[in-house]
Amino acid sequence: MTVDARAAARRPLHLAVGGALVVATALIPSAESVAADQTSEVTIPYTCQFPSGAEKADVTIKAVLPVSAGAGEVIRPADVSVEVGLERSALLRFTALEATTLSAVAELTVRNSVGEHAADASWQQLEAPAVDLPAEDEGQVDSQGVGDGQGAGGVVLTATGDVPTVAFGSPGRATITPAGLGLTLASFTQDGTPTSPPELAVTCEPADDEERPLARITVRDSTGPAAPSPSDPAPGEGASEPPAKPDRPAPGVDPDAHRKIDDLTEARLGALDDEDPGSCPIEIPPEWVMTTAETYAAGYANAVKLDGAAALGPAFMKVVLNKRYINDSCASTVDVTSEVEFEYEGKRQLPPTKATFLSYGFMPTTATMVLEQVGPPAVVQTHTVTNTPTYPEESTVTAQLSMRLYDVKVNGVPLDVGPDCRTERPFEQVLKGYGQSYPPAGYLVAYGGNLTGYAHIPPFKGCGVGEDLDPLFTSAISSVGKKADNYTKMTQAPLCVATNPEGPDCPPKVPKPER
Repeated sequence: MTVDARAAARRPLHLAVGGALVVATALIPSAESVAADQTSEVTIPYTCQFPSGAEKADVTIKAVLPVSAGAGEVIRPADVSVEVGLERSALLRFTALEATTLSAVAELTVRNSVGEHAADASWQQLEAPAVDLPAEDEGQVDSQGVGDGQGAGGVVLTATGDVPTVAFGSPGRATITPAGLGLTLASFTQDGTPTSPPELAVTCEPADDEERPLARITVRDSTGPAAPSPSDPAPGEGASEPPAKPDRPAPGVDPDAHRKIDDLTEARLGALDDEDPGSCPIEIPPEWVMTTAETYAAGYANAVKLDGAAALGPAFMKVVLNKRYINDSCASTVDVTSEVEFEYEGKRQLPPTKATFLSYGFMPTTATMVLEQVGPPAVVQTHTVTNTPTYPEESTVTAQLSMRLYDVKVNGVPLDVGPDCRTERPFEQVLKGYGQSYPPAGYLVAYGGNLTGYAHIPPFKGCGVGEDLDPLFTSAISSVGKKADNYTKMTQAPLCVATNPEGPDCPPKVPKPER
């Protein structure tokens, strides 16, 4: 069948669901998901602990934030600034060091809350440029001198920078509230050289218990009509109906990526009009969609020769999602590549596990086995078909591993295998999972599930102290020839996405493995 590339390109450009963690049904947000931004501002009195004692500081926090957002929708605060007004008494330490200018790096803790859920985020590395310190005879300057960094004989340091995104996982009235503040103050002399000492770290806390939110955001239910707010019309008075198939949230993805990708779509359509059908696949820049997550996986690996199974995990996995993202509307497919690193006590490995087998069918053997990750990160490749209502998806996880054995006992008698009894080379473990996104079923990277596959176990080397035990373990454990005959089944828990720390899957859960 011949496909008209132009017609195919004018289908909605879809984003993959489970594997990419981008679970919107189309690129362009619905009208409900587009919310006006507001410039939010709050001034909070703080008490800062200087070496000379407590000092008062008025702190004004500003940011551009949306009035409303969908549950799970990523919110990126923009134009963030933290203005810290320090009184003259707080500056005596620096003038005593013959400092003439003062700069700062601020770290503000903000509490993101919705309903009973709350999580603290750190707005760090906010940098305030140097301002002039007042001279000793400037004790009574105009209190309106904020613009040049001075006021009432003190200074105002204005720290700016990029801050983390946030996503509220449940509908309701969300608040973003400033909390503790840390300042690293750097002072310089007239010729621009640092004073001695060059820096001073100061911690500040709100001076009272009054809650002063920076912003209040209405979080809508992504599966139904918007959550009510004081300005919402009553039913029957112009309230909008929920869409027939509402967009699902895209945790961890900058909402602005929708607009950027839409611009790419228009460019591709123009190329198709110039008879360039090869422009149909689009590779999305990773900085638009890449994010991090954490999860656990646990399961069993069968050793065919030993007539037994070894428990695996729970393995802690650090995931980088969407390192490569290719969207092909002509073929109605999305292909996503992500990466996984295993971690146990700071090492790239799964937790050690004890296993008991019947060697050669009659001799009980116990050993502690460790699967160590070698080489590059494990690769997760997800292929999604977007021209069917269910969005079927296939995921393949490929990891390079090495197996090490120790604490071996044969029929209860210790067998000294030495410190480096392992497979002579790494082996490839390939696991596959299949699922669909509407409704969610089977395995999806975002929501977890079962992955299965086979591995070829290479011969062993380095086994034995005083005697060569390599042939024993090679004969007992390694695969026959190059046949991948050792079956593995792993159960992955849902992902805890870094940009949605208060979500129901955070902190990451340990799954119950299935045999």
